[in-house]
Amino acid sequence: MKYPLIILAFLLYGVHHSSAQERVTFTTLPDTTLPSRVWMLSGTTAVLYTSGLMALNKAWYKDYPKTSFHFFNDMGEWNQMDKAGHVFSAYFIGKYNREMWRWSGLPRRQQIWIGGLSGLAYQSVIEILDGYSGKWGFSWGDMGANAIGAALLIGQELAWDEQRIQLKFSFHPVQYEEPALKRKTNELFGTTYLERMLKDYNGQTYWLSVNLHSFNKNSWLPKWLNIAAGMGAADMYGGRDNTWTDQKGVHHDYSGNPRIRQFYLSPDVDFTKIPTRRKGVRVLFQVLNMLKFPAPALEINSRGQVKVHAVYF
Repeated sequence: MKYPLIILAFLLYGVHHSSAQERVTFTTLPDTTLPSRVWMLSGTTAVLYTSGLMALNKAWYKDYPKTSFHFFNDMGEWNQMDKAGHVFSAYFIGKYNREMWRWSGLPRRQQIWIGGLSGLAYQSVIEILDGYSGKWGFSWGDMGANAIGAALLIGQELAWDEQRIQLKFSFHPVQYEEPALKRKTNELFGTTYLERMLKDYNGQTYWLSVNLHSFNKNSWLPKWLNIAAGMGAADMYGGRDNTWTDQKGVHHDYSGNPRIRQFYLSPDVDFTKIPTRRKGVRVLFQVLNMLKFPAPALEINSRGQVKVHAVYF
């Protein structure tokens, strides 16, 4: 799937739904398995996944011809920013599902494996849909990225019973002023803020955010303080290069604008480490934790430039 962040809409609904059930009906998480909750979570997950896949099928595949199942090597596209999106999506689907399955009372390891593998399972179905689309194809690169996201979640839960290293996301809108470039990017990335956030890799940054206190429990550092390393890109007007021919047969060559890789270092906040007794606030903090906190950042890019951003998001 080329725009994996769209699944977050369904994901956030699932977190709110399960948390609302707990807030209204139960006051604590159970110590033993409650079959009624297992069935409820299983049914909710099935409905959310099915509806999500149906919406994706309608939104992304209806305008493209169906073909026989085929493979597609897209490892060279978008400076691998799309692969970072797959890692991020698989990680957070697994993370939120793991949190939901705490509500079931199942043994810890079962909660981890069921929740953690849910992201990989969901995105695997999307890859199969890609395999039958004339626009895309089944990508082993995407599958590998999905597996990395699930493994990062599961591995930390099994080792530490917490997420000391979290994946986060940030986005800033990019303005394309030249008429030909504006038409091309509108076609590629859409025109609304939400479309651009989902599709425009030039404005996206993916972060690996490390909680310092978790690795040294006796440290004087605040429990909520993280350090984050980010990856971004710029000046990409196509999957592999910056040339294209428009519908009128006019060839456009922007190869003079080299495609840039960007790397960042910045402080961050782990909202889940901020103490609160309010369940609604805890749910809000879980949601906010998918986003990198705006903060000063050091950038090093493939042009050899070093930049300091007063605030970067």
